Amino acid sequence: MQDPFTGRASSLQGRVLPGTAERGRLQDAHRRRLEALARLSACAAQCGFTADPDRDLVTLPEDALSLLELSDPVWAELGAAIRTWRSLVPLLGLEAFGFPADTDNPLEEPNRRLRRIGGGVEAWAFASEADGTVYKFYLPVEGERKEIGSAFAFRSGDETEFVAEARPGSYRELLEKLLIVDALCGMPTEVVAATPEGILIAKQTLGDPLPQGDDVSKRLPQGLIEIPSRYLRANRDHPRLFFEGHTPYLVADLHARNFVRDPEGSLRVIDLVASEWPRSTFARAPGLEAWIGRVRTDPNAAALPSSPDDEL
Repeated sequence: MQDPFTGRASSLQGRVLPGTAERGRLQDAHRRRLEALARLSACAAQCGFTADPDRDLVTLPEDALSLLELSDPVWAELGAAIRTWRSLVPLLGLEAFGFPADTDNPLEEPNRRLRRIGGGVEAWAFASEADGTVYKFYLPVEGERKEIGSAFAFRSGDETEFVAEARPGSYRELLEKLLIVDALCGMPTEVVAATPEGILIAKQTLGDPLPQGDDVSKRLPQGLIEIPSRYLRANRDHPRLFFEGHTPYLVADLHARNFVRDPEGSLRVIDLVASEWPRSTFARAPGLEAWIGRVRTDPNAAALPSSPDDEL
């Protein structure tokens, strides 16, 4: 099918859940975007183009370096990296999504094609008037660091090894979050575009929200591993360990507002906060590193090799 706003091929429409093969393609697309952004960042660094961590790279047009590419193979490699990135995340103005172009706050203006259905600090959510497909507009944080979304910062704790506190994230971390939503069999998610202002736009299958305050603690997605309290406290709901491939992530913010019921009645996560677990914590807590190594192959492994978790 074709996305009505971008004209590009899409796996998502309204309430229709994509099949297994399509879900696999969505996952592969998430990984290819992360690989393309990493390559773009590496090529930019080779050219000394490091003024901004992410946004200035994410929003580069395809022809940004057309003259420089002729001068040096290193610049030509960067140009190729930009085009690969643009093939995965097209650059489109908000007017392509039905918002007016001649206003200071276009997302706040009436839109005959999209109806606002929610939003918070990270993103505003809209439903397509045509079929209900959900479009999320992730807003960058204005400031020196040009951040977007949310991730975790880790620090040493007083009553536990570490404390994880939510902080503004990066484009890479936002793309990793969307990958993890799909990896947890959450509501299918697809990145559709970025805007010149740095807004990242994703879409999801439409689901039915849960009642406010509904307890989801016993219904979390499979693959999440409870973290022994001796190792971590987090300031978001239900912090868990999750392995995407071989990489450990802290995943949290798993409350009722971040779940919906799909058309078949199953509970699916639509949003969360996630961060790759920093290797720097392992040097200060070898027991934590050993535990993460054990649960990689045995999710039920105790915090200590000889002690059940309920005794810790």
